[in-house]
Amino acid sequence: MEKIITPSLFILDVDGVMTDGSFTYSEQGKTHKSFGADDADGLALLSNYMKIRFVSADKRGFPITKKRIAEDMGYPLDCVSSAERIEWIKSLEEAQNVIYMGDGFYDFRIFDAVGYGIAPENALQHTKDKASFVTSRKGGDRAVAQACLHIIDTFFGGANAALYEPKNK
Repeated sequence: MEKIITPSLFILDVDGVMTDGSFTYSEQGKTHKSFGADDADGLALLSNYMKIRFVSADKRGFPITKKRIAEDMGYPLDCVSSAERIEWIKSLEEAQNVIYMGDGFYDFRIFDAVGYGIAPENALQHTKDKASFVTSRKGGDRAVAQACLHIIDTFFGGANAALYEPKNK
């Protein structure tokens, strides 16, 4: 039985969800993260239905994340440790109205606290076991786009059928 009432906020962990989870290092430190294609389009579509916000615990890579998420895409982004996330979520919204997407070691605890949890296909198994939905795509490879369409289909009556139709038949 789902505990969600009305989803109003979609929170996404960045690393391993919006990215493939890998970090590129040089002698100067962390320099790059790879973000996936089509995820921004899925989020833009979903933003017509609910608020979207991002969270990361990666302090050293935060400037890279901020560039992509906050500056390029225009979404709110916060740096919050995994241990503090449940209380942080509760400070933003009633937890049962939150959909959270994560892949990491502690995200299963967040899934227990929110209304609906989504994990990408390459999440840790114990995290996937607690998720309400697991994408067939990996983080950084259209998992977020798939999750957005799933949310619209599940909670908001379905995406426009034209979205699924090829433009040139």
